[in-house]
Amino acid sequence: MKINSPQFNVMYKACMKASKVLIRDFGEIEKLQVSEKGPGDFVTASDKRVEKIIIGELEKSDYSILSEESGFIEGKNKDKRWIVDPIDGTFNFLNSLPHFAISIAYEEKSEIISGIIFDPIKNEIFFAEKGNGAYLNNSRMRVSNKSDFKNACLVTGGPRSPNAEKKPIFEEYQKISMKVHNPIRKFGSAALDMAYVAAGRFDGYWQRGINYWDIAAGIILVRESGGFVDSLNGDDYMQKKIDIVATNSKIHKELKGLL
Repeated sequence: MKINSPQFNVMYKACMKASKVLIRDFGEIEKLQVSEKGPGDFVTASDKRVEKIIIGELEKSDYSILSEESGFIEGKNKDKRWIVDPIDGTFNFLNSLPHFAISIAYEEKSEIISGIIFDPIKNEIFFAEKGNGAYLNNSRMRVSNKSDFKNACLVTGGPRSPNAEKKPIFEEYQKISMKVHNPIRKFGSAALDMAYVAAGRFDGYWQRGINYWDIAAGIILVRESGGFVDSLNGDDYMQKKIDIVATNSKIHKELKGLL
């Protein structure tokens, strides 16, 4: 690996160990799709299995942990913590769609220092560390070079809940759709959406009401790839729900302006 910090090595080991269970469980999900019971309960159990493995590895440090399933776990060192999403793209996983990822970030004093997003089905590891660049399977990643907004490849997500205020989100989607030639993509994994911006596959991404653990690792990936990331509701990423925009930097002003 191009990055060899102690924190990165811990995250990488946790991902590799958990991915074996995730790949195995994904195979079982495909079988459960045709069963009468359905795979919902199995996915919940799989989420917890994967999280248990990841937390078991991360707890070998003295750092605190914030995880989607278990919430906040206080460690001896409160200024350093891991941010974990064991399966980002759970609904894809539930429906046998091979587009989901493990996402882990390392944070010091509320600043993200490094992160890893691992897509176990495609065997793609996106990782970055502050000042040391961003990589996809050991090849350096850069955001796209596109500056013509109307030709941008954009991706978004949500609204996530049946009870969410959908009308303004759909109006925003429609407004941005009118400014670009190509349909806006929606893939169902915020972590991979941001990883793909970092890798130059997407030119820009935005989403309303996202959770911190969904995007924490993606923030450092995009920044270390030369892109821009902003929270639309202030600089505080610690709030309950975040409105986020991430781009290749060249279309950032236009996309953010539309939001």
